[in-house]
This record gives sequence, structure tokens and C-alpha cells, in this order.
Amino acid sequence: MTQKLKLPFYVFLLTIFIVSCKSSYRFTKKQKSLIKTADSSTPMKILKITNFSDSILLRTKSSKIKVDSKNTILKTFINRLYATVRDSMSLGVGIAAPQVGILKNIIWIQRFDKKNFPFEVYLNPEIIEYSDEKQTCLEGCLSIPKRRDTTYTRSETIVIAYDQFNKKRVKEKVSGFTAVIFQHEIDHLNGILYVDHLEQEKNQYKH
Repeated sequence: MTQKLKLPFYVFLLTIFIVSCKSSYRFTKKQKSLIKTADSSTPMKILKITNFSDSILLRTKSSKIKVDSKNTILKTFINRLYATVRDSMSLGVGIAAPQVGILKNIIWIQRFDKKNFPFEVYLNPEIIEYSDEKQTCLEGCLSIPKRRDTTYTRSETIVIAYDQFNKKRVKEKVSGFTAVIFQHEIDHLNGILYVDHLEQEKNQYKH
């Protein structure tokens, strides 16, 4: 009799797990409200590490987004995120969704390795391969005002994987400064800031 009771309970737990996983892909009510505060061409407020509540969000890992080309909230957010990075007050070369308070795996990157240096959006991006060869780069961050530092541990070449709106998963090799931008922005999705690398480097070169 005990064995018979166990199976439905396990099925129940599995159902709850699947439902919670699916819901984590969607925008929350709070996120939707924030996105809909203005039209798609309006920049959003950039979170700053100098603000305590902002800092907590910037240190929080983001979740994947469900790719749906018909999702108007997703399209509005993508456009607003682009407007933010291109805003005259920002002028960044990349931005991640957590920097405007939306904990979803979405980034905009300026592709300096392509003609005319276009900005491109990436959904659910991840780095699946890092080269052993490193590069030195001067980095700044829209969320860390009035500061720029040189990092030494960024890989020269990386392989990224990301989702397209047709739901196809794509892999791509990126090198040079554009690879640094990808590493910087994908770090944001994992709650990591470029200054964390400085601390690691300092400890590494102590010995």
C-alpha cells in the first residue's frame, strides 16, 4: 500500500517542477509592469552598483527567456533595452537585461568584428568554449559610473551559443574586442561584474 501511494506523490512533485521551470521562462508580473511603463523607443533606467538595492539585483543570476516572436512584451523590452544602450546619456557598446532590472538572459552587443559595427540582440546566450590565450582590455560598465580598469583574464577567442527568433540554437566563434564585450555582458547574466575579475587577478598575482 505504501508503494502505491509513492508513485502519485512523485508524479505530483515532477508536475510542480515542470510547471515552475516553464513559468521561470516567462516575464513576471513585476517585470511586465516595468517594461510597459513607456513605449518601445524609450530608454530604461540603468541600475548602478552604488545603489544598495540595485547592487543586489546586479549580483543576481538571470533566467532563460522563452523565445516567441509573437510575444509583444518581449519585443517591447528588446527595443527598450536597445534604446537604453544607444541613449546619448549612456553610449555603451553592450548591455544586459539585468542592468535595467529585468533578470532575463538577453543582451545587446555592438559587433566591432562586422562591417559598420552593428548592434545585435542575443537571446539565452552562453559561452561554451574559452581560448587559453588571453587579452588585455580597458573595460568600463554602464552600471559602474566614473570608472575604467584594465583586465587581463579575458579570452582572446570564445565560442558562443544563443537562440534566434526562429527558435534555432546557433553557435559562433568570436575574437578580439567583441569577444571581450560578450564575456562582459554574459557575466552580467550570471551576476558577475568586471571588477570581480580585478579581485581575482590581484589575488592570482600575489603569489
